[in-house]
Amino acid sequence: MAASHRIQPFYHFGLFLHLFALTLASSSNVEEVNAFLTYYDQHVGDIYFSRATAQWNYVTNITDENSQKVVDADVAASGFIIDAYVNASRFDAASFSADIQRQLKFIKDVENYALAVEDEDKFRTLTDILAKLSRNYGSGEVCKTNGECLALEPGLQEIMATSKDWDELVWAWKGWRDEVGRANRPLYIDYVDLKNEAAKILGFSDTSEQWRAHYETETIADDAKALYEEILPLYKQLHAYVRRRLKKVYGDNVDLKSALPSNILGDMWGRFWGKIYDVVEPYPDATSVDVTSQLIEQGYTALEMFNLSDSFFVSLGLKPMPELFWAKSMITKPTDGRTVVCHPTAWDFYNRVDFRIKMCTEIHMHHFLVIHHEMGHIQYYLQYAPLPYVYHDGANGAFHEAVGEVLSTSVATPKHLKKIGLLDIEDTDYKTDINFLLKQSLDVIGTLPFSYMIDQWRWGVFAGDITPEKYTEEWWKMKLDLVGVVPPVPREEKDLDATALLHIVVDYPFLRYFLRTIIQFQFYEAMCNASGHQGPLHKCDFYESKEAGKLLGDMLKLGRSKPWPEAMEAITGQREMSAKPLLQYFEPLREWLEEENKRNDEFIGWEKTWRPYDTSSGTRFVPLFATFVMLLLVNQLVVAE
Repeated sequence: MAASHRIQPFYHFGLFLHLFALTLASSSNVEEVNAFLTYYDQHVGDIYFSRATAQWNYVTNITDENSQKVVDADVAASGFIIDAYVNASRFDAASFSADIQRQLKFIKDVENYALAVEDEDKFRTLTDILAKLSRNYGSGEVCKTNGECLALEPGLQEIMATSKDWDELVWAWKGWRDEVGRANRPLYIDYVDLKNEAAKILGFSDTSEQWRAHYETETIADDAKALYEEILPLYKQLHAYVRRRLKKVYGDNVDLKSALPSNILGDMWGRFWGKIYDVVEPYPDATSVDVTSQLIEQGYTALEMFNLSDSFFVSLGLKPMPELFWAKSMITKPTDGRTVVCHPTAWDFYNRVDFRIKMCTEIHMHHFLVIHHEMGHIQYYLQYAPLPYVYHDGANGAFHEAVGEVLSTSVATPKHLKKIGLLDIEDTDYKTDINFLLKQSLDVIGTLPFSYMIDQWRWGVFAGDITPEKYTEEWWKMKLDLVGVVPPVPREEKDLDATALLHIVVDYPFLRYFLRTIIQFQFYEAMCNASGHQGPLHKCDFYESKEAGKLLGDMLKLGRSKPWPEAMEAITGQREMSAKPLLQYFEPLREWLEEENKRNDEFIGWEKTWRPYDTSSGTRFVPLFATFVMLLLVNQLVVAE
């Protein structure tokens, strides 16, 4: 695709850098490297601002014209990024300070753009494949026999969250995967080959090694495995309890000694279990910890929920949201006919003043907490804004996600909800505490094995240990072994259920979501201690604690200028990831689950031979293909959930 007139100026940046590089070949001169880094910092913001603007305009107004502008901006950025890579590679990094070495390392970490170094056609091919993967995902619709077709959001997701009809859930679950996975399968095979080529250009054996290298520790795979094994006993207790409750609803479609069918866990992927709380609530007669009704009764608007969240950050002595945030964010779904991507995301426009959230906010507790999570990302952006652009990111991928989650964890406590007038109780009793912890566990403990498994599969795919003819078979084998879930209907090799998940089709590493859940409780414990909290960890709310805010803010200011163990030490006093605070938080629930499961003589764990389709006999539907809706490039976004 030829470059259009809109992007020619950016190639001038690349040309200037390329000429600049000729004078710096194999240089170890400090003045020269500083001149290069200064030039890079002065211009990279312009490049990324243009790309972020094109992406924003597209996802807030999905048109073919805006889609083309995204591609143009990405191609334009590639010229600058690759020339910067060439420049940075010419320096003898070992002769410079640790800070300069770190900046050069990040400039050379060009991901997919590495293909353009050796073969621009391959880079364009990979870009096109990613666009097609996203289009297939975005255009997916499942059609009923009466001709009504449902997109993922809100139609199919609403079914997965609210329906208790087994056949309807199977129809939506299977239809989505038939529609998206089968179309994406050949594209994904080619994607893997090209991703690995890019990784090898940068000196890695494959993409899995490259992704793990982002954590700057050779033991990250072993560390993650140890953390998974540490939380597994609690997960198995929750799994057994949830299984019995679901059997009461779905009968023979659930087996009390086996894995859970993945279509009955509350969302399209069985990732977050929070939507099935009404089925698994321990004490329905206790005080509800869901304040959705209060938000509605008190007449809250989306803007008022955002303002309430902003006041939380200010109470900690952190930065308020700037004027441009309020002027340019999309916090509700437009009513002017535009088609938009509603998935909540936080945006940095790389000019140190423009930060936004895109979200189709609805008035319920879940979105109230999501708002705090997304604004946590914005707070991170604000805090590290003064640093060189090369340091504008979290200490590692998990840190950005953990910051948002730690704030939501405090906000969700009954203590905080009472303070802000959304819960009318003086204190919680035992039953309310168990209800609260169980509700929290569905989206915290319930998702951990899911998050761990995703990149275990992708690492195997990238390394060649899982070959294309085994993609689907190994996907479900890992689901069974690591997560304890099974498909509700048989899967075939022509399927590729992995690509029914957004993060896989948009080339976004997933280990961060597993690790973020671990470290969010390390952050939470540290901030609770700083606030002077006494008592059980799950009752802590650090609202209005300037001490807790300073502890967090000082860490956020580091961006990724230091290796993550140093950032971890800055807030927690330790340099390693640990599941101990998480397990401490849920300790009362663990004790309750063990007693409840023992009382019911539950089988803890899951046998691996049973499948729901061996006994169920519901009607199955085959969906139809639909038209293009979405292209989402997220390599400059935080996908925050």
